[in-house]
Amino acid sequence: MSKKEKKAKTPLSDEEQLLLFQQKLLAEEEMAKKKERLLSQFLKDKLAKEEHNSALNLNKINTQWRTVLREVKTRELHKDIEILSQTFERVVDCKDSVIKSLAKDLSEAEEQYAHALRNHLHNVDQLLALQRRRLNLLEESYNMELEALTKEFETERKTIIDQHEKEIHYLQDVFMAMEQNYIDSEYESKLEFQSMWDDLKNKNLEEKHFLRLQLENTVEDLWRRFQEALKNYTDATEDRKIAFETLKVKDEKSSKEIEAQMKKIQKLQDAIIISKGKIMIHSRDSEDQNQYIRNDKELVLVQLRKLKAQRTQARAVSQENLVKLTLESNATLKALRKIVDK
Repeated sequence: MSKKEKKAKTPLSDEEQLLLFQQKLLAEEEMAKKKERLLSQFLKDKLAKEEHNSALNLNKINTQWRTVLREVKTRELHKDIEILSQTFERVVDCKDSVIKSLAKDLSEAEEQYAHALRNHLHNVDQLLALQRRRLNLLEESYNMELEALTKEFETERKTIIDQHEKEIHYLQDVFMAMEQNYIDSEYESKLEFQSMWDDLKNKNLEEKHFLRLQLENTVEDLWRRFQEALKNYTDATEDRKIAFETLKVKDEKSSKEIEAQMKKIQKLQDAIIISKGKIMIHSRDSEDQNQYIRNDKELVLVQLRKLKAQRTQARAVSQENLVKLTLESNATLKALRKIVDK
């Protein structure tokens, strides 16, 4: 006996038996799945063939049924055409009679319109004549009032001119009298001034001569004192004089700098004034531009409101049209369904 046969005869353990059992179950499941796939494929092919055959048969039935329906529909349409032709002839006769009656009414209405037009034109002519007479009367009254007003204006103007001339003559007389009084008073005051001037001149000459003698003595004494004081002063203020000269030079330099700075300040003030003027001009221009922009804004807002109102109106109209269209489309669809069902 070989080794394989000895191994086959040896009993299997529980795990090996379980593995073999699982392998058998898996093999059976795969075989069942393959059978199911083959069966489903067979059924699908059979269903496709049946659908193809049913479609062909349905097309054949539909073509035959359509021919039958066409024949029936043609017979019905021939009957309807005969009935409609008879009704159309009756309607045409009725319409002819109505047209004749309307033509008769139209001729009567034209006669009435011509009569009314003649009466209206006659009344209009009378009204025009009455209005012309009224205008003539108004023009006459206007001319009379105008003439009266012109006469009144001329008289009032003449009185005002006369009063003005009288006032001018009165003022000229007053001015001449005042001028004469002024000349007289001026002459008197000149004479009085001349006499006073002569008296004062003589008195001053006498006082001048007396004071001259006194002043000569006092001047000699003062000159002597001044020479002494000048000598003492020059001796005491030599150093201060030198410092004064330096300070004087510095003062001249500072005055020149101050003058230059004042010129700069004046230029800056002129520039400030010019810039203020420009700012005022720009502010006015900007205010005008802002006002113009505000006006444009108001116009744009008005146009925007109009456009919004037009848009809402157009939207409402389009919505109404859409509702009508949907209702009509539903009605047509119902009618088409009825025709298809028939």
